[in-house]
Amino acid sequence: MRALGALGLGALLALLPPPAPAETYTAMLSVRRALGSEGRLLRRLRAYLREESARLRRLARFYEKVQALHQDPEASVDNPLLAFSLIKRLHSDWPNVVYNDEATENTQALHAGFKEVEQELPGAEDLDGAARALMRLQDVYALSVKGMANGVFQRAGAGRPPLYSPGRRVSLSADDCFHVGKVAYDTGDYYHSIAWLEEAVSLFRLSYGSWNLEDRSSLEDALDHLAFSYFMAGNISHALSLSKEFLHYDPSNQRVARNVAKYEKLLETGTAASAGPLRRPNGTRLQSRDAYEELCQRPGGQPSPEQLPRLSCSYETNGSPYLLLQPAKKETVRIRPYVALYHDFISDAEAETIKGLAGPWLQRSVVASGEKQQKADYRISKSAWLKDTVDPVVRALEQRIAAVTGLDLRPPYAEYLQVVNYGLGGHYEPHFDHATSRKSPLYRMKSGNRIATVMIYLSAVEAGGSTAFIYANFSVPVVKNAALFWWNLRRNGDGDGDTLHAGCPVLAGDKWVANKWIHEHGQEFRRPCSADPQD
Repeated sequence: MRALGALGLGALLALLPPPAPAETYTAMLSVRRALGSEGRLLRRLRAYLREESARLRRLARFYEKVQALHQDPEASVDNPLLAFSLIKRLHSDWPNVVYNDEATENTQALHAGFKEVEQELPGAEDLDGAARALMRLQDVYALSVKGMANGVFQRAGAGRPPLYSPGRRVSLSADDCFHVGKVAYDTGDYYHSIAWLEEAVSLFRLSYGSWNLEDRSSLEDALDHLAFSYFMAGNISHALSLSKEFLHYDPSNQRVARNVAKYEKLLETGTAASAGPLRRPNGTRLQSRDAYEELCQRPGGQPSPEQLPRLSCSYETNGSPYLLLQPAKKETVRIRPYVALYHDFISDAEAETIKGLAGPWLQRSVVASGEKQQKADYRISKSAWLKDTVDPVVRALEQRIAAVTGLDLRPPYAEYLQVVNYGLGGHYEPHFDHATSRKSPLYRMKSGNRIATVMIYLSAVEAGGSTAFIYANFSVPVVKNAALFWWNLRRNGDGDGDTLHAGCPVLAGDKWVANKWIHEHGQEFRRPCSADPQD
């Protein structure tokens, strides 16, 4: 099991300059900025098309003028004026037309416009990350690849309603599907490569003979990669069939011809291994994957019969004068582990302020690995740390958290406010917020382990993004402006194993959260110890 999230020593980040554009796919704010970059490219392309259209209209006028002379029986070169005109055209007009620099100048202007935004554009890592995000959504939400390619977010199997119905349906091209499949192929993930390359082949077959300027792959590419994927998966007969289809389009390809001979020999001698069912790879070795994905697919979860009578909704002051005039709207979600949801915890204006403060400082979220921190595919987001002195809104929010929890948030008893923006298919696989090892970077704060978590939903999402508690078997959907609270430690100081939780992938929308992690030290009289391991 992985321990904790990012280290709460965000003070160092406050001294750093805002990060350069990078890792676009890891935060939707970066994706939206990329949309702005494409808008600038569109304006450049529009200018290019306008200039090129004018140039081509002038060419057409020249063509029509000369063509009319060639088709006019009265236009004889016996006429000295027409003879002169012919000689002049051939000597100077045609070279001026053929060697005119206008087309080059228009192209150079387009190139210059591209250069202006090139540093802002997503890189190869982003494209691969975006492809992996689609595969993640396919897996966690059991989505049909064919449906996704057609712009439909529907679980595999007949009769199931879509998980998400976008206002505008956007389909993927054959080239799009090929790239997703190739990302899986390049990592030896034939489970995913076969599904996506099958769709690419189907789409390429439908459009064979036509050509799109933007495409970088072809039917032959898709057949080649799909055939080898089937070969590696043990399905020799299908690999042979696809390779023969490839040779129909490219009969001179010696490499594929040798593959056909190899496959035929394997089938003839019976030495080919039988194809078993394809198994999805578990790249992060997630032991609780099935439970995690089931919770992501069905937000909520039925509480046990003994817990049900103790669950309630109430207005809470927690004995704090701060909450007398406006009590907190508390919903007790679970008793063990203790989880509460505070509705309308912040206002829309406060949420926007916090997002605006964090936006320029967002950097790729990291996870603890022993005594170090590193990026990981099982956490796709960007985050920033805000001190309470950065803005009155942050200070007021910290006071509110202290009032509702009854805990001491003064430094060093709590970490700075961490603001997180999830990326394309952004998620955080099952983990604990508290440290599970004394070597954890959390202990550098000299204030003990993380005793409690407050997670504030700063935005709504259209689908996905729930917070799933794996061992406790329930999940909490995103509720805009609400705050989710839970204890990470039992009263005896041990970690509560039932708090293993995950951020489900965002299927559609822009998910922002703010995390406040509170530590043990300073809470001795606010949450007294107990020798009972169940407390």
